[in-house]
Amino acid sequence: MSRELAILEKLEKELNLKQLQIKSLLTITQAINDNISAEGLYNMYKSFLSWEMEIDKMVLFIKVDEKWKCAATINASKENSGVLVPKIIKYKRLHTIKDEDEEILTDFDIIIPVFHKEQPLAYAIIGGIREKSDLYNRIQFITTITNIIAVAIENKRLFKQQIEQERLKREIQLASEVQQMLIPESFPCCEEYALSKIYKPHFNIGGDYIDFISFDKNRFAFCIADISGKGVAAALLMANFQAIIQTFIYQYRDLETFIFALNQAVYRITKADKYITFFIAEIDTRKMELKYINAGHYPPVLINGGKLRRLEEGTTVIGAFEKLPVIKEEIVPIKKDALILSFTDGLADLRNEEGDFFEDKKIENFVLNNSNKTPVEFNEELMSEINIFKGDQEYSDDIAVLTCKVF
Repeated sequence: MSRELAILEKLEKELNLKQLQIKSLLTITQAINDNISAEGLYNMYKSFLSWEMEIDKMVLFIKVDEKWKCAATINASKENSGVLVPKIIKYKRLHTIKDEDEEILTDFDIIIPVFHKEQPLAYAIIGGIREKSDLYNRIQFITTITNIIAVAIENKRLFKQQIEQERLKREIQLASEVQQMLIPESFPCCEEYALSKIYKPHFNIGGDYIDFISFDKNRFAFCIADISGKGVAAALLMANFQAIIQTFIYQYRDLETFIFALNQAVYRITKADKYITFFIAEIDTRKMELKYINAGHYPPVLINGGKLRRLEEGTTVIGAFEKLPVIKEEIVPIKKDALILSFTDGLADLRNEEGDFFEDKKIENFVLNNSNKTPVEFNEELMSEINIFKGDQEYSDDIAVLTCKVF
């Protein structure tokens, strides 16, 4: 009779354990479905181990951004737990700690690793198991709950990351749309002059900027700039930069004063954290005169009367210094059919499959051989030349080209 009673008690105990396990599983699953916080899940895990599994000691490590973080403990110090990490990450399966294991681990009984597609997500180290009956099933269930908690935390992280990526994607899309609005969609073509552009941002948002300003029928200005950095920050700076240019170009009648004021305005915004290479030219078709200032930008190419020269005079980059050291404007008499090719360094830095650059000599030869074309034809031929040169290579940087011809 006593044997039957013992069997009955054992079965009753096992039944109670199973009921407890089912209840725990349902409670934790419901909490996950209710989107409980990570901290809430850690507290539930600790409560489950302490009260239901009768565990006296535990340390839980979760992998966050390729680093191990101590997420929860029972009767163990979070601050000092980091020393355990190098000792446990070698285990890929459930490990029962033995006397011959490293001394620092002997306060614990088992190591539970949690992996997903061969990538470690978490490690739980458990010790002080008070209830030894049906130990195998208890450990298996603890392992199951540990896996559920760790995977839930990882899913939260991935979901948060996805939300952040979607937010960033929307920001980039918005910044890209704003940036496209800042770049003139088309340029004028009249009896006196014509302009044409090539604009290829490396990513959705580039750091290159081109613009055109008309003063009257015979006088206009154009500019090209390369803003340091990429992404949303560059787009925001570009928006500010364009607004400043459009205001100051009418406020300051000579280019030297304009550049001086432009630099001060940009410096106030960036505090030298970013800088801008900038080239601006003003052309008077009645006087057949070109005025320009080059602020640290890649020197444009001028074909004038069949002769080639680079437009290099000016000053240093915009926004790097509170005051520009020297500003020098150059005035160049121009002849009929003068052509100016201005571009950002993305063109000169372009590489082909052999690693060769689209170097200055190649650019100058191209300009000499195609200066008889209209700006639109010139740019079409240039794009064809670029595509042939780079082959299957991707663009390594933004490319902006502004071609101007005076008839």
